[in-house]
Amino acid sequence: MVSRTKAQLKFERFASILKGSKNLLVVMQDNPDPDAIATAVALRKLANNIANIPCSISHGGTIGRGENRALVRYLALNLHHCDQIDFSKFDLIAMVDTQPHTGNNSLPADVVPDIIFDHHPFRRASREVQFTDIRSKYGATSTILFEYLTDANIEIDVPLATALLYAIRSDTQDLGREATRSDIEAIGLLYPLANKRMLGEIQRGEVQKEYFQMLAEALKNAKVYQGCIITALGQAENPDMIAEVADLLLREEQTYWTMCYGFANGKLLISIRTCLMDKGLTK
Repeated sequence: MVSRTKAQLKFERFASILKGSKNLLVVMQDNPDPDAIATAVALRKLANNIANIPCSISHGGTIGRGENRALVRYLALNLHHCDQIDFSKFDLIAMVDTQPHTGNNSLPADVVPDIIFDHHPFRRASREVQFTDIRSKYGATSTILFEYLTDANIEIDVPLATALLYAIRSDTQDLGREATRSDIEAIGLLYPLANKRMLGEIQRGEVQKEYFQMLAEALKNAKVYQGCIITALGQAENPDMIAEVADLLLREEQTYWTMCYGFANGKLLISIRTCLMDKGLTK
């Protein structure tokens, strides 16, 4: 947990960067997950309330998983594809739940963002950014933005509270993975504000019939190696399916590691999951 004094200094510096700017572009991962989506919406609310700055949200891939599409629909988001963005027209560029040169976003290599919020390990390229709040011990980036909203005394509306709560629960697997006291406190404060019915509907997001075809392909190709399951999807129309299969197979009894790989948009994508807290352990 970040000390209150340090958090206040961070917030004041962040607010000073926003003030005086005309517009803000938020760049998410190519195939954004609930944490990226909720964080982007929270950052937009901060920008609107602190400095009255209009904000656009972009990504470079697809919204593939059923729950992610349901979340975007619920929030009524108008997302922009990075291919259609003129980055030079924005005063400020922010990245959420990702960083420059990670390979999972479509920020042009020659563009240096002004702001980064993330909970993944700090990347060397992020040193060039004028404002970063990267907390690798946090379970979700949404927790960081929740704290900023709280520090700014900004009222969190029901849709945003629902999105933030779902994001933190999703990224920490209901506090069972890499959760900190800050994540736990955020969930406790967001739960009374959230739409419980919508939480269930988002979690049960509808899937297309191709989902089941790809799932059948993954199960057919699955190989088991002493507590590990490895499978291939081949050409994946929905890149998110690769991670979804890895998550699903980890639920198999006596399975501690899973890996699913496939090809999407000319890239080899690999998703690895484990239920072991210490990655050095073997079974």
